[in-house]
Amino acid sequence: MSPAYIIKRILLIGYTLFVVSLIVFAITQILPADAAVMMLGENATPDALAALRVKMGLNDPIWMQYLHWLGGVVRGDFGVSMRTGQPVAPAMIEALGRSLLLALFAILLMLAVAIPLGIVAAVRRGRAADLGVSFLSYIGVSLPEFVTATLVVLVLADWLQWLPATGYVPLAEDPLRSLRHLTLPVLTVSLILIAHVSRMVRSELVDVLHSDYIRAARLKGLSKRRVLFKHALRNALLPTITIVALDVGYLLGGVIVVEEIFALPGIGRQLIVAIQARDLPSIQAGALIMATTYAVANFLADIAYAWLDRRIQYD
Repeated sequence: MSPAYIIKRILLIGYTLFVVSLIVFAITQILPADAAVMMLGENATPDALAALRVKMGLNDPIWMQYLHWLGGVVRGDFGVSMRTGQPVAPAMIEALGRSLLLALFAILLMLAVAIPLGIVAAVRRGRAADLGVSFLSYIGVSLPEFVTATLVVLVLADWLQWLPATGYVPLAEDPLRSLRHLTLPVLTVSLILIAHVSRMVRSELVDVLHSDYIRAARLKGLSKRRVLFKHALRNALLPTITIVALDVGYLLGGVIVVEEIFALPGIGRQLIVAIQARDLPSIQAGALIMATTYAVANFLADIAYAWLDRRIQYD
């Protein structure tokens, strides 16, 4: 991977985020919310509302408001929350950290379980192990998140009472309690990811095991283990990297239901609260932070592609 390609991708990420910022700002301007009323309340006097609108620049043209907001974003200032009156950036970054922690544990658990399941299903294609993995995968894919979460809470928190059903404890405050609170949401999300990633690994590995270079490796007398793990698995995992990168975006923005059920204050839940309260700066910050994380995750996936398969060259 050449330095020129990396610079090109970074510039492309910057352009993408610029377009996203335009769209996000335009959408928040359409929402039926008056920032001055949101901050001062319904009982504020007209003079107070007019003074605040002048102070916040709400009477300026839209393009000037956008440039003022974009300048703040570049400096790391996303404005002040209309709901709490506190700076938006620290709250959103803290919420992003919680969601990333959930995503990290969920992806690690998913990789630890889904890849071995996919390998077993591919190697034992058509046998009982393959059928069993396929059956469980179809069940995992077909169940909505709220159903999976409800079942997990019902069994592990209500019946067995092994884990707390809701709540969040920072990892730095009490690691053991934090992991206990994170276990159920991580398990819920992982079950969904394991279902479709194991199917992806299985189908890709079956194709690779029937390719010409694998047959040539077998004819050379290489052991089954070396053919599988040295030659076949690396190529079969390439599409899985793309899925994992896409899952990062899903884990940050698509697990709102999971965060709501388990009362996990991640960025998805923060964004929902901001939308309900018409908190425009928080909506803008949340959407832009999620888009940035998604773009960076895809960039890292491309780097992993080139690392795993030396034949892939980016110019």
